[in-house]
Amino acid sequence: MKLLLDQNLSRRIVPLLQQTFPGTTQTALVGLERASDGEIWEYAKSGGYTIVTKDDDFLGLLSISGYPPKIILLTMGNCSNQYVAEVLIRSTDNIQKFLTDSQVGLVEVY
Repeated sequence: MKLLLDQNLSRRIVPLLQQTFPGTTQTALVGLERASDGEIWEYAKSGGYTIVTKDDDFLGLLSISGYPPKIILLTMGNCSNQYVAEVLIRSTDNIQKFLTDSQVGLVEVY
């Protein structure tokens, strides 16, 4: 379960997630700090990532292009990096079910 954290999430979260989500990275760490949503989408698709974001920018791409990649939408407002990591780790079972469900392309985590 490789996650690609969107630009709106700190790269400092990545080390906190490595044990649970090995291979996770953040857009700036892979040279996509100035990339468009479409470029991030294509990178995630070709690399087998699930996009994790706090905004709904990718919902349009999901509705037009379908999946993969799948999207995890964080709806927790402003919070610490530690809290974001804890929520994702706590939601591992639900995320795993989501990723194996061929009928669903978006999950909301809060």
